[in-house]
Amino acid sequence: MIVAGLGLRSGCAAGAILDLLQAAHERCGRQADLVAVPAFRYREAGLQAALARLGLTLCAVTPDELAAAQPRCLTRSARAQAALGVASVAEGCALAAAGPYSRLIVPRLTGTHATCAMAQGEDA
Repeated sequence: MIVAGLGLRSGCAAGAILDLLQAAHERCGRQADLVAVPAFRYREAGLQAALARLGLTLCAVTPDELAAAQPRCLTRSARAQAALGVASVAEGCALAAAGPYSRLIVPRLTGTHATCAMAQGEDA
């Protein structure tokens, strides 16, 4: 399983999310099977619109799941650390949703108002 993790600002447009997911897919060489975001961003309109266009399933990552994945993250964001107390939202979401033995295959990419990372689960 390939999981795309997203970190996004409130009000992030669907186009920005689609562009970032496309860049991550190209870098990975595979499409994501699932998209994971922090639970507090689950209902963002731009996110819902982007995923509807792609036909991808969305997974909400809880704060505890996001925190537990942080030791496996490769990048560090001062902004995420200050706002949420985590090093990487996108990487943490991808790793948390892909499972405890998952690994990053695309470290955090930064786009307009969003970040994306991809993780491969143990069954991929």
